[in-house]
Amino acid sequence: MKMAMAGLYKRVLPSPPAVDFASSDGKQLFIEAIQNGTMEGFYRLISYFQTQSEPAYCGLASLSMVLNALAIDPGRKWKGPWRWFDESMLDCCEPLEKVKEKGISFGKLVCLAHCAGAKVEAFRSNQSTLDDFRNFVVRCSTSDDCHMISSYHRATFKQTGTGHFSPIGGYHAGRDMALILDVARFKYPPHWVPVTLLWEAMGNVDEATGQCRGFMLISRPHRDPGLLYTLSCKHESWVRVAKYLMDDVPNLMKSEDLKDVHKVLLAVFSSLPSNFGEFIKWIAEVRRREDGGQNLSQEEKGRLALKEEVLRQVQETGLFKHVASFLSSVNSCCRNILALSHENNLPDIAAGVCCQGAELLAGKFGSPESYCCRETCVTTLKANGDKRITLVSGTVVNGSSEQGVDVLVPSGPKNLNCCGFSATCCIGIYPAGNDVLTALLLALPPETWSGIKDEKLLYEINSLVSTKNLPTLLQEEVLHLRRQLHLLKKCQENKVDEDLGAPLC
Repeated sequence: MKMAMAGLYKRVLPSPPAVDFASSDGKQLFIEAIQNGTMEGFYRLISYFQTQSEPAYCGLASLSMVLNALAIDPGRKWKGPWRWFDESMLDCCEPLEKVKEKGISFGKLVCLAHCAGAKVEAFRSNQSTLDDFRNFVVRCSTSDDCHMISSYHRATFKQTGTGHFSPIGGYHAGRDMALILDVARFKYPPHWVPVTLLWEAMGNVDEATGQCRGFMLISRPHRDPGLLYTLSCKHESWVRVAKYLMDDVPNLMKSEDLKDVHKVLLAVFSSLPSNFGEFIKWIAEVRRREDGGQNLSQEEKGRLALKEEVLRQVQETGLFKHVASFLSSVNSCCRNILALSHENNLPDIAAGVCCQGAELLAGKFGSPESYCCRETCVTTLKANGDKRITLVSGTVVNGSSEQGVDVLVPSGPKNLNCCGFSATCCIGIYPAGNDVLTALLLALPPETWSGIKDEKLLYEINSLVSTKNLPTLLQEEVLHLRRQLHLLKKCQENKVDEDLGAPLC
Protein backbone atom coordinates (compact mmCIF):
# COMPACT_ATOMS: atom_id res chain seq x y z
CA MET A 1 0.00 0.00 0.00
CA LYS A 2 1.41 3.39 -1.02
CA MET A 3 1.71 6.16 1.56
CA ALA A 4 0.25 9.57 0.69
CA MET A 5 2.64 12.47 1.13
CA ALA A 6 1.08 15.37 2.99
CA GLY A 7 3.33 18.04 1.47
CA LEU A 8 2.87 21.68 2.38
CA TYR A 9 -0.30 23.73 2.06
CA LYS A 10 0.65 27.42 2.15
CA ARG A 11 2.50 29.23 4.91
CA VAL A 12 1.20 31.54 7.58
CA LEU A 13 2.24 35.07 6.62
CA PRO A 14 4.37 36.54 9.43
CA SER A 15 2.47 39.65 10.50
CA PRO A 16 3.99 41.94 11.52
CA PRO A 17 5.97 43.04 9.61
CA ALA A 18 3.72 42.21 6.62
CA VAL A 19 0.01 42.98 6.37
CA ASP A 20 -2.11 40.46 4.47
CA PHE A 21 -3.79 42.18 1.52
CA ALA A 22 -7.11 40.44 2.27
CA SER A 23 -7.12 41.30 6.00
CA SER A 24 -9.24 44.15 7.34
CA ASP A 25 -6.10 46.27 7.78
CA GLY A 26 -4.91 45.31 4.28
CA LYS A 27 -8.28 46.30 2.78
CA GLN A 28 -8.18 49.66 4.57
CA LEU A 29 -4.66 50.31 3.23
CA PHE A 30 -5.91 49.44 -0.26
CA ILE A 31 -8.91 51.81 -0.06
CA GLU A 32 -6.81 54.71 1.24
CA ALA A 33 -4.13 54.13 -1.39
CA ILE A 34 -6.79 54.19 -4.13
CA GLN A 35 -8.13 57.47 -2.77
CA ASN A 36 -4.61 58.92 -2.83
CA GLY A 37 -4.02 57.81 -6.44
CA THR A 38 -1.16 55.41 -5.68
CA MET A 39 -2.79 52.21 -6.95
CA GLU A 40 -2.97 53.07 -10.66
CA GLY A 41 -0.49 50.36 -11.66
CA PHE A 42 -2.39 47.75 -9.64
CA TYR A 43 -5.31 47.21 -12.01
CA ARG A 44 -3.35 46.03 -15.02
CA LEU A 45 -1.04 43.92 -12.87
CA ILE A 46 -3.89 42.20 -11.05
CA SER A 47 -5.55 41.48 -14.42
CA TYR A 48 -2.50 39.37 -15.34
CA PHE A 49 -1.49 38.13 -11.87
CA GLN A 50 -0.11 34.60 -12.11
CA THR A 51 1.35 31.95 -9.87
CA GLN A 52 4.85 30.77 -10.70
CA SER A 53 4.63 27.30 -12.25
CA GLU A 54 7.88 26.05 -10.72
CA PRO A 55 9.36 26.70 -7.24
CA ALA A 56 12.31 28.57 -8.81
CA TYR A 57 10.35 30.45 -11.49
CA CYS A 58 9.56 33.56 -9.41
CA GLY A 59 11.61 35.79 -11.73
CA LEU A 60 10.07 34.38 -14.92
CA ALA A 61 6.53 34.60 -13.51
CA SER A 62 7.06 38.20 -12.37
CA LEU A 63 8.42 39.21 -15.77
CA SER A 64 5.76 37.48 -17.87
CA MET A 65 3.08 39.04 -15.64
CA VAL A 66 4.54 42.54 -16.15
CA LEU A 67 5.08 42.08 -19.91
CA ASN A 68 1.46 41.01 -20.34
CA ALA A 69 0.26 43.90 -18.16
CA LEU A 70 2.14 46.31 -20.45
CA ALA A 71 0.57 44.65 -23.52
CA ILE A 72 3.96 43.98 -25.11
CA ASP A 73 3.42 41.62 -28.04
CA PRO A 74 5.84 38.64 -27.91
CA GLY A 75 5.57 38.30 -31.69
CA ARG A 76 5.12 34.54 -31.44
CA LYS A 77 2.35 32.27 -30.35
CA TRP A 78 2.03 30.70 -26.94
CA LYS A 79 -0.74 28.12 -27.45
CA GLY A 80 -3.43 27.82 -30.08
CA PRO A 81 -3.68 31.12 -31.97
CA TRP A 82 -2.74 33.20 -28.92
CA ARG A 83 0.36 35.36 -28.62
CA TRP A 84 1.04 35.71 -24.90
CA PHE A 85 4.04 35.80 -22.60
CA ASP A 86 4.50 32.67 -20.55
CA GLU A 87 7.40 31.54 -18.37
CA SER A 88 8.27 28.88 -20.95
CA MET A 89 9.00 31.58 -23.56
CA LEU A 90 11.55 33.49 -21.45
CA ASP A 91 14.69 31.57 -22.26
CA CYS A 92 16.93 33.85 -24.33
CA CYS A 93 19.44 34.57 -21.54
CA GLU A 94 19.37 31.38 -19.45
CA PRO A 95 18.20 27.82 -20.30
CA LEU A 96 14.89 26.99 -18.63
CA GLU A 97 16.25 23.77 -17.14
CA LYS A 98 18.94 25.77 -15.36
CA VAL A 99 16.38 28.30 -14.08
CA LYS A 100 14.18 25.43 -12.92
CA GLU A 101 17.06 24.03 -10.91
CA LYS A 102 18.72 27.18 -9.53
CA GLY A 103 16.49 30.16 -10.25
CA ILE A 104 17.69 33.23 -12.13
CA SER A 105 19.92 36.12 -11.14
CA PHE A 106 18.87 39.76 -11.09
CA GLY A 107 21.11 40.61 -14.04
CA LYS A 108 19.81 37.78 -16.21
CA LEU A 109 16.21 38.75 -15.50
CA VAL A 110 17.10 42.26 -16.69
CA CYS A 111 18.61 40.61 -19.79
CA LEU A 112 15.36 38.69 -20.38
CA ALA A 113 13.31 41.87 -20.11
CA HIS A 114 15.50 43.54 -22.75
CA CYS A 115 15.28 40.49 -25.03
CA ALA A 116 11.50 40.46 -24.68
CA GLY A 117 11.41 43.99 -26.09
CA ALA A 118 10.73 45.99 -22.93
CA LYS A 119 12.34 49.26 -21.89
CA VAL A 120 14.23 48.54 -18.66
CA GLU A 121 15.84 50.68 -15.96
CA ALA A 122 17.62 48.49 -13.40
CA PHE A 123 19.24 49.45 -10.10
CA ARG A 124 21.02 47.45 -7.46
CA SER A 125 20.46 48.67 -3.92
CA ASN A 126 24.09 49.86 -3.72
CA GLN A 127 23.52 51.94 -6.86
CA SER A 128 20.51 53.81 -5.51
CA THR A 129 19.15 55.28 -2.27
CA LEU A 130 16.09 54.67 -0.13
CA ASP A 131 14.62 58.03 -1.19
CA ASP A 132 15.19 57.29 -4.87
CA PHE A 133 13.64 53.86 -4.48
CA ARG A 134 10.59 55.32 -2.77
CA ASN A 135 10.22 57.87 -5.58
CA PHE A 136 10.35 55.07 -8.16
CA VAL A 137 7.70 53.11 -6.24
CA VAL A 138 5.47 56.20 -6.29
CA ARG A 139 6.17 56.75 -9.99
CA CYS A 140 5.06 53.22 -10.93
CA SER A 141 2.13 53.29 -8.50
CA THR A 142 0.65 56.48 -9.94
CA SER A 143 0.81 55.27 -13.55
CA ASP A 144 -0.16 52.16 -15.48
CA ASP A 145 2.60 52.44 -18.10
CA CYS A 146 5.45 51.46 -15.76
CA HIS A 147 5.78 48.49 -13.40
CA MET A 148 8.40 47.55 -10.84
CA ILE A 149 9.87 44.13 -10.04
CA SER A 150 11.76 43.83 -6.77
CA SER A 151 14.49 41.29 -5.99
CA TYR A 152 14.68 40.79 -2.22
CA HIS A 153 15.50 38.31 0.55
CA ARG A 154 12.47 36.84 2.34
CA ALA A 155 14.22 36.49 5.71
CA THR A 156 13.96 40.26 6.28
CA PHE A 157 10.16 39.80 6.49
CA LYS A 158 10.54 36.70 8.73
CA GLN A 159 9.33 34.58 5.80
CA THR A 160 10.73 31.18 4.87
CA GLY A 161 12.96 30.94 1.81
CA THR A 162 15.77 33.07 0.47
CA GLY A 163 15.96 35.26 -2.64
CA HIS A 164 12.69 36.08 -4.38
CA PHE A 165 11.23 38.22 -7.18
CA SER A 166 7.77 39.79 -7.25
CA PRO A 167 6.08 42.83 -8.78
CA ILE A 168 5.16 45.85 -6.66
CA GLY A 169 1.45 46.52 -7.00
CA GLY A 170 0.93 49.81 -5.16
CA TYR A 171 1.95 52.22 -2.41
CA HIS A 172 0.37 53.67 0.73
CA ALA A 173 1.94 57.08 1.40
CA GLY A 174 0.56 57.57 4.92
CA ARG A 175 2.15 54.42 6.30
CA ASP A 176 4.98 54.24 3.74
CA MET A 177 4.11 50.68 2.69
CA ALA A 178 4.42 48.90 -0.65
CA LEU A 179 2.14 46.12 -1.88
CA ILE A 180 4.03 42.97 -2.95
CA LEU A 181 2.07 40.85 -5.43
CA ASP A 182 3.83 37.64 -4.44
CA VAL A 183 3.91 35.26 -7.43
CA ALA A 184 4.45 32.30 -5.05
CA ARG A 185 0.74 32.37 -4.28
CA PHE A 186 0.87 28.74 -3.17
CA LYS A 187 3.01 29.99 -0.27
CA TYR A 188 2.07 33.56 0.70
CA PRO A 189 -0.77 35.88 -0.36
CA PRO A 190 -0.20 39.44 -1.62
CA HIS A 191 0.91 41.59 1.30
CA TRP A 192 1.89 45.10 2.33
CA VAL A 193 5.39 45.69 3.72
CA PRO A 194 7.16 48.82 5.01
CA VAL A 195 9.21 50.43 2.22
CA THR A 196 12.18 50.79 4.58
CA LEU A 197 12.09 47.05 5.27
CA LEU A 198 11.78 46.21 1.56
CA TRP A 199 14.81 48.40 0.92
CA GLU A 200 16.69 46.47 3.61
CA ALA A 201 15.63 43.15 2.02
CA MET A 202 17.01 44.31 -1.33
CA GLY A 203 20.33 45.17 0.30
CA ASN A 204 21.02 41.49 0.87
CA VAL A 205 23.87 40.08 -1.28
CA ASP A 206 23.01 37.24 -3.66
CA GLU A 207 25.54 34.50 -2.86
CA ALA A 208 25.40 33.14 -6.42
CA THR A 209 26.65 36.40 -7.98
CA GLY A 210 28.23 38.30 -5.09
CA GLN A 211 26.06 41.29 -6.07
CA CYS A 212 23.37 43.17 -4.17
CA ARG A 213 19.76 42.59 -5.07
CA GLY A 214 17.69 45.47 -6.40
CA PHE A 215 14.73 46.58 -8.47
CA MET A 216 13.86 47.21 -12.09
CA LEU A 217 11.38 49.52 -13.78
CA ILE A 218 9.80 48.02 -16.87
CA SER A 219 7.81 49.95 -19.47
CA ARG A 220 6.79 49.69 -23.10
CA PRO A 221 9.11 50.80 -25.89
CA HIS A 222 7.51 53.13 -28.43
CA ARG A 223 7.08 50.14 -30.74
CA ASP A 224 7.50 46.37 -30.47
CA PRO A 225 11.04 45.46 -31.63
CA GLY A 226 12.13 42.30 -33.37
CA LEU A 227 9.59 42.48 -36.20
CA LEU A 228 11.48 40.20 -38.57
CA TYR A 229 14.70 38.97 -36.95
CA THR A 230 15.73 37.67 -33.56
CA LEU A 231 18.73 35.98 -31.95
CA SER A 232 18.24 32.60 -30.33
CA CYS A 233 20.17 30.70 -27.67
CA LYS A 234 18.04 27.56 -27.91
CA HIS A 235 20.87 25.71 -29.67
CA GLU A 236 23.95 25.01 -27.58
CA SER A 237 26.19 26.53 -30.28
CA TRP A 238 25.04 30.08 -29.46
CA VAL A 239 27.90 30.61 -27.00
CA ARG A 240 30.49 29.89 -29.68
CA VAL A 241 28.70 32.03 -32.28
CA ALA A 242 28.38 35.01 -29.92
CA LYS A 243 32.07 34.79 -29.03
CA TYR A 244 33.03 34.56 -32.70
CA LEU A 245 31.01 37.62 -33.69
CA MET A 246 32.06 39.80 -30.74
CA ASP A 247 35.69 38.67 -30.20
CA ASP A 248 37.05 36.86 -33.26
CA VAL A 249 35.65 39.01 -36.07
CA PRO A 250 37.32 42.23 -34.78
CA ASN A 251 40.65 40.35 -34.71
CA LEU A 252 40.11 39.07 -38.25
CA MET A 253 39.72 42.67 -39.39
CA LYS A 254 43.35 43.37 -38.47
CA SER A 255 44.65 41.22 -41.34
CA GLU A 256 46.87 42.88 -43.96
CA ASP A 257 45.05 40.90 -46.69
CA LEU A 258 41.81 42.90 -46.51
CA LYS A 259 41.82 45.05 -49.64
CA ASP A 260 38.15 45.27 -50.61
CA VAL A 261 34.63 44.56 -49.32
CA HIS A 262 34.61 41.06 -50.85
CA LYS A 263 37.73 40.13 -48.85
CA VAL A 264 36.14 41.51 -45.66
CA LEU A 265 33.04 39.36 -46.20
CA LEU A 266 35.22 36.35 -46.98
CA ALA A 267 37.14 36.87 -43.73
CA VAL A 268 33.92 37.07 -41.70
CA PHE A 269 32.00 34.26 -43.38
CA SER A 270 34.69 31.67 -44.08
CA SER A 271 35.23 30.94 -40.36
CA LEU A 272 31.63 31.02 -39.19
CA PRO A 273 30.97 28.35 -36.53
CA SER A 274 28.84 25.39 -37.50
CA ASN A 275 25.13 25.69 -36.69
CA PHE A 276 25.40 29.44 -37.25
CA GLY A 277 21.95 29.30 -38.84
CA GLU A 278 20.52 28.37 -35.43
CA PHE A 279 21.68 31.69 -33.95
CA ILE A 280 19.76 34.26 -36.00
CA LYS A 281 16.20 33.52 -37.03
CA TRP A 282 13.48 35.26 -38.92
CA ILE A 283 10.20 35.52 -37.04
CA ALA A 284 7.47 33.61 -38.83
CA GLU A 285 3.69 33.99 -38.57
CA VAL A 286 2.43 30.51 -37.71
CA ARG A 287 -1.17 29.40 -37.31
CA ARG A 288 -3.27 26.24 -37.33
CA ARG A 289 -4.76 25.76 -40.76
CA GLU A 290 -8.28 25.64 -39.39
CA ASP A 291 -7.77 28.98 -37.60
CA GLY A 292 -7.25 30.95 -40.78
CA GLY A 293 -8.20 29.15 -43.97
CA GLN A 294 -7.62 31.42 -46.93
CA ASN A 295 -8.32 34.60 -44.98
CA LEU A 296 -6.02 36.92 -43.05
CA SER A 297 -7.17 39.02 -40.12
CA GLN A 298 -6.44 42.75 -40.16
CA GLU A 299 -3.88 42.15 -37.41
CA GLU A 300 -2.10 39.47 -39.47
CA LYS A 301 -2.11 41.72 -42.53
CA GLY A 302 -0.63 44.58 -40.50
CA ARG A 303 2.17 42.49 -39.00
CA LEU A 304 2.98 40.92 -42.34
CA ALA A 305 3.09 44.35 -44.00
CA LEU A 306 5.60 45.57 -41.38
CA LYS A 307 7.77 42.47 -41.87
CA GLU A 308 7.74 43.01 -45.62
CA GLU A 309 8.71 46.66 -45.18
CA VAL A 310 11.68 45.69 -42.99
CA LEU A 311 12.67 43.08 -45.57
CA ARG A 312 12.41 45.62 -48.40
CA GLN A 313 14.53 48.12 -46.48
CA VAL A 314 17.22 45.47 -45.84
CA GLN A 315 17.31 44.62 -49.52
CA GLU A 316 17.73 48.27 -50.49
CA THR A 317 20.89 48.77 -48.42
CA GLY A 318 24.26 48.95 -50.11
CA LEU A 319 25.52 46.21 -47.79
CA PHE A 320 22.83 43.80 -49.02
CA LYS A 321 24.05 44.17 -52.60
CA HIS A 322 27.59 43.27 -51.54
CA VAL A 323 26.39 40.28 -49.49
CA ALA A 324 24.18 39.05 -52.34
CA SER A 325 27.05 39.36 -54.80
CA PHE A 326 29.37 37.54 -52.41
CA LEU A 327 26.93 34.66 -51.84
CA SER A 328 26.35 34.22 -55.56
CA SER A 329 30.09 33.70 -56.05
CA VAL A 330 30.79 31.75 -52.87
CA ASN A 331 32.77 28.53 -53.22
CA SER A 332 33.50 25.49 -51.11
CA CYS A 333 35.80 27.42 -48.75
CA CYS A 334 32.70 28.87 -47.11
CA ARG A 335 31.07 25.58 -46.22
CA ASN A 336 28.85 27.04 -43.50
CA ILE A 337 27.61 29.83 -45.74
CA LEU A 338 26.82 27.32 -48.48
CA ALA A 339 24.79 25.34 -45.97
CA LEU A 340 22.93 28.49 -44.96
CA SER A 341 22.38 29.43 -48.61
CA HIS A 342 20.90 26.04 -49.42
CA GLU A 343 18.27 26.71 -46.77
CA ASN A 344 17.04 29.54 -49.02
CA ASN A 345 14.96 26.96 -50.85
CA LEU A 346 11.55 27.80 -49.42
CA PRO A 347 10.03 24.30 -49.69
CA ASP A 348 13.04 22.96 -47.74
CA ILE A 349 12.82 25.45 -44.88
CA ALA A 350 9.03 25.11 -44.86
CA ALA A 351 9.17 21.63 -43.34
CA GLY A 352 11.37 22.80 -40.46
CA VAL A 353 9.29 25.91 -39.82
CA CYS A 354 6.05 23.95 -39.85
CA CYS A 355 7.42 21.44 -37.33
CA GLN A 356 8.59 24.25 -35.03
CA GLY A 357 5.22 25.91 -35.50
CA ALA A 358 3.40 22.75 -34.48
CA GLU A 359 5.57 22.54 -31.34
CA LEU A 360 4.77 26.16 -30.46
CA LEU A 361 1.04 25.72 -31.05
CA ALA A 362 1.08 22.63 -28.83
CA GLY A 363 3.02 24.51 -26.14
CA LYS A 364 5.86 21.95 -26.35
CA PHE A 365 8.64 23.91 -28.03
CA GLY A 366 11.99 22.21 -27.51
CA SER A 367 10.35 19.08 -26.10
CA PRO A 368 11.83 15.64 -26.87
CA GLU A 369 8.63 14.64 -28.70
CA SER A 370 9.27 14.07 -32.38
CA TYR A 371 7.42 16.12 -35.00
CA CYS A 372 7.68 15.09 -38.65
CA CYS A 373 6.46 17.18 -41.57
CA ARG A 374 4.82 14.74 -43.96
CA GLU A 375 4.19 17.19 -46.77
CA THR A 376 4.47 20.89 -47.57
CA CYS A 377 2.91 23.07 -50.21
CA VAL A 378 3.98 26.59 -51.20
CA THR A 379 1.13 28.67 -52.61
CA THR A 380 -0.07 32.26 -52.73
CA LEU A 381 -3.34 33.81 -51.65
CA LYS A 382 -4.88 37.22 -52.11
CA ALA A 383 -5.10 39.15 -48.87
CA ASN A 384 -4.78 42.88 -49.45
CA GLY A 385 -6.67 43.69 -52.62
CA ASP A 386 -4.60 42.42 -55.54
CA LYS A 387 -1.52 41.79 -53.42
CA ARG A 388 -0.65 38.11 -53.14
CA ILE A 389 0.71 36.57 -49.93
CA THR A 390 3.11 33.61 -49.87
CA LEU A 391 1.63 30.79 -47.80
CA VAL A 392 3.49 27.64 -46.75
CA SER A 393 1.14 24.84 -45.70
CA GLY A 394 2.36 21.66 -44.04
CA THR A 395 0.93 18.55 -42.46
CA VAL A 396 2.88 17.76 -39.30
CA VAL A 397 2.71 14.29 -37.76
CA ASN A 398 3.39 13.45 -34.11
CA GLY A 399 2.75 9.79 -33.39
CA SER A 400 -0.83 9.04 -34.34
CA SER A 401 -1.96 12.67 -34.49
CA GLU A 402 -1.47 15.18 -37.26
CA GLN A 403 -1.83 18.95 -37.49
CA GLY A 404 -2.25 21.25 -40.47
CA VAL A 405 0.06 24.27 -40.08
CA ASP A 406 0.24 27.47 -42.16
CA VAL A 407 3.23 29.83 -42.25
CA LEU A 408 2.68 33.34 -43.64
CA VAL A 409 5.90 34.37 -45.36
CA PRO A 410 6.86 38.03 -45.88
CA SER A 411 7.76 38.56 -49.52
CA GLY A 412 8.92 41.25 -51.92
CA PRO A 413 8.88 41.89 -55.68
CA LYS A 414 9.69 38.82 -57.76
CA ASN A 415 12.19 40.66 -59.88
CA LEU A 416 14.63 41.17 -57.00
CA ASN A 417 17.87 39.19 -57.18
CA CYS A 418 17.41 35.63 -55.89
CA CYS A 419 21.17 35.35 -55.36
CA GLY A 420 21.96 32.63 -57.81
CA PHE A 421 19.02 30.39 -56.99
CA SER A 422 16.62 29.18 -59.65
CA ALA A 423 13.39 31.06 -60.22
CA THR A 424 11.40 28.05 -59.03
CA CYS A 425 12.89 28.51 -55.56
CA CYS A 426 11.68 32.10 -55.32
CA ILE A 427 8.03 32.89 -54.80
CA GLY A 428 8.64 36.54 -54.09
CA ILE A 429 11.60 37.22 -51.84
CA TYR A 430 11.33 35.74 -48.35
CA PRO A 431 13.81 36.10 -45.47
CA ALA A 432 16.83 34.08 -46.60
CA GLY A 433 20.62 33.86 -46.20
CA ASN A 434 21.45 37.13 -47.93
CA ASP A 435 19.21 39.45 -45.92
CA VAL A 436 19.69 37.55 -42.64
CA LEU A 437 23.46 37.95 -42.98
CA THR A 438 23.05 41.60 -43.96
CA ALA A 439 20.97 42.29 -40.85
CA LEU A 440 23.50 40.55 -38.63
CA LEU A 441 26.44 42.50 -40.09
CA LEU A 442 24.53 45.74 -39.51
CA ALA A 443 23.93 44.67 -35.91
CA LEU A 444 27.61 44.14 -35.06
CA PRO A 445 29.08 46.88 -32.81
CA PRO A 446 30.60 49.78 -34.82
CA GLU A 447 34.04 49.11 -33.30
CA THR A 448 34.05 45.65 -34.95
CA TRP A 449 35.60 47.16 -38.09
CA SER A 450 38.11 49.54 -36.50
CA GLY A 451 41.05 47.17 -37.05
CA ILE A 452 40.89 47.48 -40.86
CA LYS A 453 44.22 49.01 -41.88
CA ASP A 454 43.29 50.32 -45.33
CA GLU A 455 41.74 53.74 -44.59
CA LYS A 456 39.74 53.87 -47.83
CA LEU A 457 38.29 50.40 -47.16
CA LEU A 458 37.59 51.29 -43.52
CA TYR A 459 35.64 54.34 -44.66
CA GLU A 460 33.67 52.26 -47.16
CA ILE A 461 32.83 49.56 -44.61
CA ASN A 462 31.79 52.12 -41.99
CA SER A 463 29.51 53.74 -44.57
CA LEU A 464 27.94 50.37 -45.44
CA VAL A 465 27.29 49.30 -41.83
CA SER A 466 26.32 52.69 -40.37
CA THR A 467 22.84 52.76 -38.83
CA LYS A 468 22.57 56.56 -38.91
CA ASN A 469 21.07 56.82 -42.37
CA LEU A 470 18.91 53.71 -42.23
CA PRO A 471 15.11 54.10 -42.42
CA THR A 472 13.60 54.26 -38.93
CA LEU A 473 11.97 50.83 -39.07
CA LEU A 474 15.15 49.05 -40.11
CA GLN A 475 17.27 51.12 -37.73
CA GLU A 476 15.16 50.00 -34.77
CA GLU A 477 15.28 46.39 -35.96
CA VAL A 478 19.09 46.49 -36.20
CA LEU A 479 19.52 48.20 -32.82
CA HIS A 480 17.30 45.58 -31.21
CA LEU A 481 19.53 42.83 -32.63
CA ARG A 482 22.57 44.73 -31.39
CA ARG A 483 21.14 44.90 -27.86
CA GLN A 484 20.38 41.17 -27.98
CA LEU A 485 23.92 40.41 -29.15
CA HIS A 486 25.42 42.58 -26.40
CA LEU A 487 23.32 40.86 -23.73
CA LEU A 488 24.01 37.35 -25.00
CA LYS A 489 27.73 38.11 -25.01
CA LYS A 490 27.46 39.27 -21.39
CA CYS A 491 25.65 36.03 -20.55
CA GLN A 492 28.35 34.01 -22.30
CA GLU A 493 31.00 35.79 -20.22
CA ASN A 494 28.92 35.49 -17.04
CA LYS A 495 29.17 39.28 -16.75
CA VAL A 496 25.51 40.16 -17.18
CA ASP A 497 25.22 40.74 -13.42
CA GLU A 498 28.09 43.23 -13.54
CA ASP A 499 26.60 45.37 -16.33
CA LEU A 500 22.85 45.94 -16.14
CA GLY A 501 22.75 48.32 -19.10
CA ALA A 502 22.35 47.60 -22.81
CA PRO A 503 23.76 49.73 -25.63
CA LEU A 504 21.27 51.78 -27.61
CA CYS A 505 23.43 52.40 -30.66
